[in-house]
Amino acid sequence: MSVARAVTVMTHSRPREVAPSLQRLMAAARSSDVALHFDDGELRKHGLTAGDGVVAAGEPPGGAGLCIVLGGDGTILGALRRYARSAVPVFAVNFGEVGFLATIEPRDLEVHGFERAFAGDFEELLLPAISVDTGAGRLTAINDVSFQRLVGGRVAQLAYGVEGEEVGSVRCDGLVVCTAAGSTGYNLANGGPVMAWGVEGLGVSFIAPHSLTARALVVAPGDALSVSNRGRDAVDVSLDGRPVCQIEPGDELHAHFEAGVARLAQLPGWSFYRRLRTKFGRLSS
Repeated sequence: MSVARAVTVMTHSRPREVAPSLQRLMAAARSSDVALHFDDGELRKHGLTAGDGVVAAGEPPGGAGLCIVLGGDGTILGALRRYARSAVPVFAVNFGEVGFLATIEPRDLEVHGFERAFAGDFEELLLPAISVDTGAGRLTAINDVSFQRLVGGRVAQLAYGVEGEEVGSVRCDGLVVCTAAGSTGYNLANGGPVMAWGVEGLGVSFIAPHSLTARALVVAPGDALSVSNRGRDAVDVSLDGRPVCQIEPGDELHAHFEAGVARLAQLPGWSFYRRLRTKFGRLSS
């Protein structure tokens, strides 16, 4: 894998936590002759000034060879969406609670340092996405799309269909559509199925269904999925935890599985099952 000479950097909203690792990153960039590119918000957040030989502003003119993230899954998802459908891999150091998508933990930087990331000494995992058609155009979610009743509003009535056939209509607090990467998030909290990375298709699970018969479903990757609002109130729609729009009563939204959208860096030998045991086993101990 080629050496990255231009690297973009994204961090979460707590700059003090990442400050030591950011200094380590800048030192590694100097020794590796790598330029680190920060957008204006990142420069202000960390009090950095472009033009000191390592730090540059904005996207590299010739394109980035790598994106390094210092943050949790939310920041990592933002980077994966930013570089969706490109050749830029995302190498993430976990500064969140779970960090299921992270490449390494901060304590591992001594062994698996940034020099290794610059040299491309990692494997790339191609992640799928959910493409959602809205009035504002196509939107992309790496983990999940959630439909939730309004805060303080009535219970929602959501129906979903596959290939034009209605599968079910359930009174509930909401519904989640997820990829395999997102199946260990909101979907898992709903009791939905955990889908190993590499499994294609979309998982569908309900949030607090008012039914004894509502069941989760995995939709085949080539099948079009629709979600309809059959209730009397609007329903909030979020992509990867970010509110994006609402669907009004009587309206529906269409979602499609899209393979090979984002590139996630991972250390050799870190299978999905090892990651699952490490992340969730640690949380339950």
